[in-house]
Parts: sequence; C-alpha cells; structure tokens
Amino acid sequence: MADSLPNDRPSGPAGTRGLVAPELLAGLDLLPKFEFTPELLAYIRSGAALTGLAPPPLSPAQQAVACAERFAPGPSGAPDVRVLVYTPPSAATARPVYMHVHGGGFILGGPEQNDGLNRTTAADLDCVVVSVAYRLAPETTWPGPVEDCYAALKWLHANAGELGVDRTRIAIGGESAGGGHAAALAIVARDRGEVPICLQLLDSPMLDDRTASASDPHPYCGEFVWTPASNRFGWQALLGVEPGGPEVPAGAAPARLEDFAGLPPAFVVVGALDLFLEEDMEYARRLMRAGVPTELHVIPGAFHGFGVAGEDAPQVQAMLRLRRDALARAFKLS
Repeated sequence: MADSLPNDRPSGPAGTRGLVAPELLAGLDLLPKFEFTPELLAYIRSGAALTGLAPPPLSPAQQAVACAERFAPGPSGAPDVRVLVYTPPSAATARPVYMHVHGGGFILGGPEQNDGLNRTTAADLDCVVVSVAYRLAPETTWPGPVEDCYAALKWLHANAGELGVDRTRIAIGGESAGGGHAAALAIVARDRGEVPICLQLLDSPMLDDRTASASDPHPYCGEFVWTPASNRFGWQALLGVEPGGPEVPAGAAPARLEDFAGLPPAFVVVGALDLFLEEDMEYARRLMRAGVPTELHVIPGAFHGFGVAGEDAPQVQAMLRLRRDALARAFKLS
C-alpha cells in the first residue's frame, strides 16, 4: 500500500527525473508541461502550443514514398474516414500492409503527426502503410473512433487489389491512445470475424481507464508528459462518463476484456517511467495467459513519448529496431 512506503520513497509520481535515462533528458526538456482542461485543449488544437516541435526534414528515402489522401466509407450514419496511404517506390505487388492509428490521448492529433515514421516503415519493409484520421473525443465518444478505424480496416481489406496489398498480411498498431484504439480494433476484428489481423503493434498503449483512478498508483510512473490528471481527462472525453467506475460501457477499455483467446499476436513496448507501464505489462500477461503469442519490452529510463529524444538516443534506436523486427516477422520477411 502507498501509505506503507518508507519515508524516503515518493508516495506519488513525482521527483523521478533522476531515473530518466541521461540520453533522453534533452528530449524531455523539449516537451511542454501542462494539465488538460477544455480551454487548454482548444488552445493546443489551434497549434499554438506546439510550435517548437517541428519534425525533422524528410530524408531522400522518406521523400521517395508516395503519400495519397483517400476516403473510406464511414460507419453507418457517420462521415467518411480520411486515411493517408503510403506506398513505397518499388514495383512490388501484394505487399504487406500496416494500418496505423495515431496517438493523442483520444483528444488530439491526426495521421500527419507520424508522417516521417510511416514513410520510414513503408520504405524499410516495402509495405503499404495506411494511417487513419479517426474522429476525436470529446466531440465523438466511444465507440465512434474505433468504428472509424474498423471502417478503414474493412475498406483496406476490400480494396486490397487496388492498393496492391496482401489480405493475409495486415498488421495494425499505434502509439499511446492510438495503441489503445488498435487494441480495441483487434478485439472488434476478432469478434466480427471479417478481417484477419497478423499482428497488433502496441507502442505504450492506453488500455485501462482504471489507471486514472488507481488507489495505489505506481510511485515512479506518470510524472512526465502524460500524467494521471491528463489520463482522467482523456478517458472521460472518450467515455462520456467518469473513468474507473461501473458506468464505463462494456468494451470501451481493452483492459476490461474478459476473454483474450483468439486475439491476434501482439507486440507491446513501454517505457519504465510511463504511466501505462503496469497496465501494459498486465495486458501482455493476460494475452500470454490466453495463449496469444506476445512480445513485451520495457525500455529502462524511458518516459511517455520518449521518441522525441530523436534517433540518436540508444533507447529510441532500440525501440525502433524492436518494432521494425516485429513487423518483419509478422509480414514473414525474416
């Protein structure tokens, strides 16, 4: 219990800067510090709060990947779903495909924010990448965003020939909230039985609304970038009810799933200082317990969003290599 901790041990996620890997500290200092409110959400969406975080210029290999905007038929009664389709320059056909779901706490972002990494994935693995612009909360609550992702997945599967992709090699994944939506999408795809998934690639996924209301929070996780307060804000925006309670709709939080059997193979990576550390480890444990092939990696000294430190940081290099290798295996490239 938190109240039984020694006096020299913090009782909440604070004072953990000394545990951050030295190579990641410069990246940490680039990130703004705030707690979400409706007013701040509007300000951040305006772009004014993130002007100092411009992505690096694209390399020649990234520029060689074509990017096309397309629209998939939306869920019943909902708008069409905008997607970005990345296609590498080679003449290959029947490529594997990775459907990417962007992060942003359920409340922010769009597929453009992962443009560089999606181009790199397409070029490095000679695969198509489809990145989904799902509707954001709180304007659209659950299950709207996941239904958008499923509509994009069905469109991808139905148009495999036109897109030049192999229907038997479809992977899905995302970062943070995108990882949470990807996990939920894997559950929906299993239950509906229409589109086979060869891998769910979950990078620091946001899986459990109860983390926001834990009575015994991890004393060393969640100080940086995505805090318990921000987590409660994001989950409440998605759910439309207070997170952590019995009113949460069935199926809205992947961690509340009872039956993990039959889900697609999973890759899970998370930083050791990330607020999502324990929920992600527990999710991986339950997948393994259900006989689902699962790969779990914890990156020492890493906070949520540590990729901002850049590819020169060894922790970022390790994460990208692990991610790339998992996709290559799922695509049967190695």
